This record gives sequence, C-alpha cells and structure tokens, in this order.
Amino acid sequence: QVALRIRPMSTAELAEGARPIAHRVDEQVVLLRDPMEDPEDVLRAGRSREKSYIFDVAFDSTATQETVYRATTQGLIAGVISGYNATVFAYGPTGCGKTYTMLGTDGKPGICARTLGDLFQAIEDTSGDTEYEVSMSYLEIYNEMIRDLLNPSLGCLQLREDASGTVQVAGITEVFAISAKEVMQLLARGNRQRTQEPTAANRTSSRSHAVLQVTVRQRRQGRGLRHGRLFMIDLAGSERAAQTQNRGQRMKEGAHINRSLLALGNCIKALSDQASTKYINYRDSKLTRLLKDSLRGNSRTVMIAHISPASTAFEESRSTLAYAHRTKSIRATV
Repeated sequence: QVALRIRPMSTAELAEGARPIAHRVDEQVVLLRDPMEDPEDVLRAGRSREKSYIFDVAFDSTATQETVYRATTQGLIAGVISGYNATVFAYGPTGCGKTYTMLGTDGKPGICARTLGDLFQAIEDTSGDTEYEVSMSYLEIYNEMIRDLLNPSLGCLQLREDASGTVQVAGITEVFAISAKEVMQLLARGNRQRTQEPTAANRTSSRSHAVLQVTVRQRRQGRGLRHGRLFMIDLAGSERAAQTQNRGQRMKEGAHINRSLLALGNCIKALSDQASTKYINYRDSKLTRLLKDSLRGNSRTVMIAHISPASTAFEESRSTLAYAHRTKSIRATV
C-alpha cells in the first residue's frame, strides 16, 4: 500500500511568497501543477500544466494523525500477531513531516505510539492458551554505519545473514517489553541519541534512517512457535543540496542519504518491473539489505510519502510523487 500525505504550508514558505500547487482531489488522487509554465505559451498550449497521481490513499493538511494511522497501519497488527512480517516507512524530502507522521508529538502521537498501543491491546485480548513475548530494537543508519540507539556505546554494528536468509544486526540490543508505554519511553531515549542537524530546509533535520523493529513471538500449546516482525522506519530526507544549502559535513551526509535512497529506489524499480526477472541488488546499501524481507514479498509493506504543497518545492514534490507512484506497482505475495 502506498499513501501520500501533503503537509500544511509553513510560515517560511508563506513568507517567501510560495503558493500551493499540490492538491488532493479525492481520496486517492493528488494533482501537481507546474508553477513555471506560462499559460500564455502558445507552443505548449496543448499540454496540460497539471499532472495527477493515483495512490491507495491520499491525505491533505486537514488529515489527523488518527485518520492516517487507521487508513495505513492499523490493519497490519493482526498479521504481525499471527506471525507475518510488516513494514511501514515514511519517505519524502527534508522538512515534509515524516518524523511527525511516525513519532508525532506528545499531544498528537504518531504511527509508532498508536501501533504499539493497539499491538499490546490485541495481545491482551487474545485467548489465554497463547503466550506472547514482545521484544524491540532501535537503530539508525547514518553515513552507511549502523548505530544502536538504545546503546550507542556499542559503536558501529555489522549486518549478518543467518542460515534461513534473514538479515540480522549482529550484537544489537534487544529489549523485552510488557507495555506500549515502556516501548515509547525506550523510543524517546533512542530519539535523543539520533543524529539531527539544522539545514536550510528544516531546523531539526533527521540525518539518518531510524529503524524500530518489534518482534512478536507467539507460543501456543501444541502448536510450536511463530514469530512476526514489524519494522517502523523514519527515512532520512531525500534532498537536493541546493534546497538544503548543505556544505561540508552536511553535504557528505546528504550524499550518503541520497545513495541509500537511490539503492532503495533501484530495488523498488526492479521489483515493480513486472516483465523483469533480473537480479535485484539488495547489497547496494545497508538500508536495502535490512529491508530485503520487507520488499521482496513475504511482508505487508506500507509506504507513506510526504510532500510540501508549496510552489518553491515543486522539483522535490514531483520526484517524490514519481518515486511513490512507482512503488505502487510492486505486488507482494505474502
């Protein structure tokens, strides 16, 4: 499932005279208008200045956190408890609301808090002959290095593939949890360790991909062990250096961010090319290796793409819409 969320115009965009060019037409269609095209241009008179993109669900700036959660993520919980994998990731340019959607604020909690609340509630509601064990790990991928956000002193960690082909992070801290509140406290602790720096596009720009992995192990009498994994991922902002005015260290970070997002885009493109049977290179980045199971079929995956409606963000919005639209053509077989 691919969703698109348009954030409200920021005060900075309004101050520089930007006008809204991205509009949600109905529950699935988003319209993007090119602000540079001249309506008086006779040579292009036959061409439409607007392009529409269709998604599974689209949200405008009036959509609440609850609405976004219910339409995208709530339906994944039953599957995770039953032993399937699920992945939710927020994609889009710097400063378009990814972290707000995933983590939210104290007053308006995001997808992580709501999912965990419902997950523990669902476990509580299931029959008494089943034992559940919930564990979590929280890591960031920064400049192609993996850091444990729950225990940063471990330094740079490596990815390992076990005999069954599942990619694991060697030595990552795995914490067993008994309530959503406890997990949110651990998340808050991890977020304080996350690499954030100001850029011209966003005062608290996330310079890393943050990956929360929740594993639910289910032991039913006489039925053996099942386990489901839920990934919740706040990707770093896809960005052009011109837009973020990055130099030096920020520029290097941006190059690493864009390289891993390009690798993700290449995997998505290869997977969505129905006629193609070519090799899909998950090894291009740590991000794609970690998400291998989530992308290749044995997982239910939700992407929530984010854009700004401002005319000044047209190039970013157009490439994000195209990327998300391409993702929509992947057909997973769980």
